[in-house]
Amino acid sequence: MKIRSFVQQDEDAVIRLWNACGLVRPWNDPKKDIQRKLTTQPELFLVVEKEGVVLGSAMVGYEGHRGWVYYLAVDPSCQGQGIGQALMQEAEHLLMERGCPKIQLLVRSNNSQVLDFYGKLGYETSDVVMLGKRLIPDA
Repeated sequence: MKIRSFVQQDEDAVIRLWNACGLVRPWNDPKKDIQRKLTTQPELFLVVEKEGVVLGSAMVGYEGHRGWVYYLAVDPSCQGQGIGQALMQEAEHLLMERGCPKIQLLVRSNNSQVLDFYGKLGYETSDVVMLGKRLIPDA
């Protein structure tokens, strides 16, 4: 298993992975999300590869105040094998190298399996309300 930065040839495999993990939403075009990420800290767009097959991904970012992780995904047939944990450890390492003091991520409140996963890694829920406003519609 190897964690490396995304390359354009990974795009179809990563989108299939995101779909298999239920991460794609109608209001977010995954191709556009990938192209946007490649314009900002592309080295922090991570994939896990084993024998040429993409098994995991994570979009990591740091804007100088906090680090963020989006699109953490592990092939459903490989979950529970430490791939997600390895991706998060790499994300934390890369952010710490950049002087990032805190990492945050978003999880849908009804996704108890994923909330349990992050809880085991030491992540805690925060008493905040997320607000959002779409500036550029994908559809």
